[in-house]
Amino acid sequence: MLEPLGVDDATFAVYHALLSRPDSTPAQIAGLLNRPVAEILDTMDQLRKLDLLVPTWTDPDAEHAVHPRVGLSGLAERRRGELTRMLNELSQAESSADVIAEQYNELLTSRSSGDIEVLKGRANASRRIEELGLKAKHSFWGMVPAHIDDALHPVEGSPDAPLLERGLKMRTIYLQSMTVSKPGLDYAAMLHRLGGEVRATPTLPMRLLILDHEIAIMAMDPENPTAGAVIHRSPSVLALALALFDSYWARATELFSPEDRDDNNPLTPHEAEVLRLLAGGAKDEQVARLLGISLRTARRITANLSDRLDATSRFELGVAAAKRGWV
Repeated sequence: MLEPLGVDDATFAVYHALLSRPDSTPAQIAGLLNRPVAEILDTMDQLRKLDLLVPTWTDPDAEHAVHPRVGLSGLAERRRGELTRMLNELSQAESSADVIAEQYNELLTSRSSGDIEVLKGRANASRRIEELGLKAKHSFWGMVPAHIDDALHPVEGSPDAPLLERGLKMRTIYLQSMTVSKPGLDYAAMLHRLGGEVRATPTLPMRLLILDHEIAIMAMDPENPTAGAVIHRSPSVLALALALFDSYWARATELFSPEDRDDNNPLTPHEAEVLRLLAGGAKDEQVARLLGISLRTARRITANLSDRLDATSRFELGVAAAKRGWV
């Protein structure tokens, strides 16, 4: 219980023995605690370093254990000072990291003009898209013209899974040719199982990602996936991108139905914990605090669960979840 002060159980046992029997020798302490004398001597050296064992004023050759109120309070104050210094250093490091991140973004961006950001090369584009995905708040739409022979992310470690677990609404359109392969279908099934919507279509004109209906990311060259990407933020381009996506989404085929969800693993960890807390009567604010997430994220997860279960109230959500055995 005193480990944060640098006093483990073994050290405290010696300290307590010295407080209780101030006239005991190291050999006597060793016999009392059933430990080797050498170990007791080493522990006493540690107590000296912690200023818990100090010379006696009246006899410089003698020592005594410092009263806990003085000694442990002093250790706590020293530790508090160390933590304050570390927090200050961490704050400075975070500020430096922000500066470095911005500088790195400038390196990734070959040129920018107004609402356009051009990223040359697949690696640069992938890093920037990953960063933007981490900042997405509501939705992540995607047209992904990947083919059977294209490299797919493994189901385990998928970059899409954390987005769904955060409560983002995901819609993804794949080529039908990709979904006839087992890896492609397994990946699409994973997205669906975690709450994403997945459709397929025979053809797609280009790769397109839309984040929060505020950012559109397009391939720099649809015929060359290694060329890079262009990020658009202007309302006019976003309107065109959304219209294009909606057009292909409306014509694409739904790969799964809501009944296809895996009832053995129907929920993400966050969803399962939110349902458990809601069933216990917790409010959104309590859910957010207990899970260490924002209030907006907690409410988004609840809304997604209500949509999935066609529930219009907390009571209906609890009843529907109970019927499925989720709570």
